[in-house]
Amino acid sequence: MNIVTLLIVWIVTAISLLIISKLPLGVEIDTPGKAFFSAAVLGIVTAIVRPILGLVFAVPNLLTLDLLSSIFTFMIAVVCFSIAAWLVEGFRLRYGVWSAVIGAFALTLINSLIYKILGV
Repeated sequence: MNIVTLLIVWIVTAISLLIISKLPLGVEIDTPGKAFFSAAVLGIVTAIVRPILGLVFAVPNLLTLDLLSSIFTFMIAVVCFSIAAWLVEGFRLRYGVWSAVIGAFALTLINSLIYKILGV
């Protein structure tokens, strides 16, 4: 991944987090600066946690013949979203796990929509 791609991912994620914080989902971000910082922390957390949890879920994936792979991948995204909110002051999950689940889902949808609009 080159630096330009990394910057695009960071900016798109920060904008998505700002949009999510304006929706009644229980995800709160105090300022645009906190959204950009949260996006960076989320990226770092994902880079660290995803391989670890990927190993943890490897056996269940094999046992289910990858039928539950998408669910495990989503669970990893929820865990990373929660950890990022826990680490960043000014990024809160008002309804706890439910806000993390809905927020991670919304982040995926909004990121996908922005990438589609940008043609990336």
